[in-house]
Amino acid sequence: MLNKERLWTGLAIIACMMWGISSLFATALFKLSPNINALWLSQIRQLTSGPILLIIAAVTGGQPFGIFKKDWHNLVTLICYGVFGMLPVQFCYFMAVQEGNASIATVLQFIGPFFIIGYVALFRHQRPLRIQIIAAVFAFLGVVLLATNGHLTELAITPAVLFWGLLSAVGVATNTLIPQNLIKQGYSSLTITGWGIFFSGLALFCFHPAQPTLPHTNLVWWYVAAVVVIGTLIPFQLATNSLKYISATNFSLTDAFEPVTATMGSVIFFNLHMTGMDWLGSALIVGAVIALNLPLPKFFRKEL
Repeated sequence: MLNKERLWTGLAIIACMMWGISSLFATALFKLSPNINALWLSQIRQLTSGPILLIIAAVTGGQPFGIFKKDWHNLVTLICYGVFGMLPVQFCYFMAVQEGNASIATVLQFIGPFFIIGYVALFRHQRPLRIQIIAAVFAFLGVVLLATNGHLTELAITPAVLFWGLLSAVGVATNTLIPQNLIKQGYSSLTITGWGIFFSGLALFCFHPAQPTLPHTNLVWWYVAAVVVIGTLIPFQLATNSLKYISATNFSLTDAFEPVTATMGSVIFFNLHMTGMDWLGSALIVGAVIALNLPLPKFFRKEL
C-alpha cells in the first residue's frame, strides 16, 4: 500500500506539472488578442474536454450514465462538483491571473490546503499531522518567495484579485473533497471527471453564452488544444485516481509543483529572469512535498 501511495503521489505531481505547462499555453493565448479572456477559454476547455472524457468512459465500459441510475443524489453531487469544484479552481484562477498576474493568483490559490485542513478538522474531527502543518507552512513560504522575489511589500492585491483568488483557493479544497464519496463507491474516474468538467462548462455557458471575435490564426486552436489535452484530459484523470491512494491534504500540497513548472517554463520560453529568492522558493516547495512521503520519525507523524 505504501508503494502505491508513493506511486500515485508521483502521478499527482505529474498532473500538477501538466497544469503548470498548460498555463504557459493559456498565457500565450491571452497575449494573442485582448478578446481572448478567462471566461471564453474556460468555456471551451470545459465543454470540449468533458464530453471527450465521457465518450472515452463509454468506449472503455465505464457506463457514464450508469452513475445516475443507482442514486439520484449522485447527480446532485456531480453538479456540485462541477459548479463548486471544477469551476472555481479553473475559471476563478484564470480571472485572478487576468485581473492581476499569475504570481499573485498562485499565492492566493495555494491557501487551498489550509481550507482542506480546516474542513477535515472541523467536520471530520480529524486532527492534522505535524508534518502536514510543517510542510504546508514551508510550501506556502516557498510559493510566496516565488511569487514576490522576496519583496513582500511589493505584493499589491486589488479587491478584484483578492476576490477571485480566494474563490480559486476555496475551489482547490472543494475540487478535492466533493468527489471523494463517488470515488470510494468505485465509479470510473473518467465518468466523475467528465461530468464534473461538463457541468462546470455548461454553467459558464449559461451565465455568458456570447462568444468573442477571435484573431485569424491557427495558433489559437493549437494553444486551446494544448490547454484541453495537457491541462485537462490527462492531469484530471491522474489527479482523480490518485485520491484513491493518498489523502486529500497530501494531494492538495502536490499542487505546489504547478507554479514551479510554470516558472521554469517561463524561464525557458518567455525569458523570465530567476533570482536567488525564486530558486529558494522552488526548493522549499519541492522539499515540503517530498517530506510528506519520507519515513520520518514518529514525532512528525503524530496528530496535533
